[in-house]
Amino acid sequence: MFQLTKSKYFLIGGIIVSMMIWGISWPSAKVLSTYGKPIEIAFIRFIFTFLGVFILLKSIRTKLFISKKGILSLLAASVLMALYSLLFFTGILKGMPGAGGVLVTTTTPLVTFLLAVLFSKRKLNPTEIIGLCIGLIAGCFLLNIWTKYDTIFDSGNIFFLGSTVVWAFLSRFTSNSSKYGSPLSFSLWIYFFCIFLLFFLVDINSIYNVLLRADLKFWLNMIFNAIINTGLATTFYFYGTSKLGSEKTSSFIYIVPFAAALSSFLVLQETILWNTIVGGILGIIAVWVINSNKKKTST
Repeated sequence: MFQLTKSKYFLIGGIIVSMMIWGISWPSAKVLSTYGKPIEIAFIRFIFTFLGVFILLKSIRTKLFISKKGILSLLAASVLMALYSLLFFTGILKGMPGAGGVLVTTTTPLVTFLLAVLFSKRKLNPTEIIGLCIGLIAGCFLLNIWTKYDTIFDSGNIFFLGSTVVWAFLSRFTSNSSKYGSPLSFSLWIYFFCIFLLFFLVDINSIYNVLLRADLKFWLNMIFNAIINTGLATTFYFYGTSKLGSEKTSSFIYIVPFAAALSSFLVLQETILWNTIVGGILGIIAVWVINSNKKKTST
């Protein structure tokens, strides 16, 4: 497995598949949000994610050791991951998953590149600027912004915008994870510390009540979100940031909106319009343009 991930094509292919899974996860998360409070759902999801990734890494004999130098980065990443999850499920609960997926995935690459400019003190090259502009235009089409500009800062969307900033900072920490051991192990311990952090904030009786109300629909969506979406897709994304850099990897997020809108249409009957198709195509073009530059990206 690790020899395959050294291939750029395998890495890019894995990230693309991960982005498609992310898109599908939005309506799935909407279903989960009806079973309990955001913090309760996030706590349960992290438990299953940790167990799933732990079993996976043990089965492929990955060393779980993280050097002492990486402890502070690990703790910071865990706090950011826990905060992102709370903002994510709160936004999902208050808003529409299709629109939320578009808002987050359109702004995340922009914020990530901005952080690179501020903290890494590097200049964006022309292809990156063009790609980001195309991505921004794609987001405008996907959001149908000419008719919904007055709802951008609705309550649900505020949480989505907050999660965007948190995710951009989180990506910078995971992009350096290979310095402290295996990037996959770094992700595993992020999930563990998220459980630890949220444990002091949740009501165990409420968690018990959520599990009592759980039915087959709950467990199918929880398994998908915890193990397939977070455990596999998100972990692979973090691995990608350690190889391609946080900026280049974040550009692939432009693929997510179309998948989010399409899956929301199929699962939740949200309307899919012509602007969704145009925006999705532009998003894919943005990914190609940003990654067409061969110069190595700073993290």
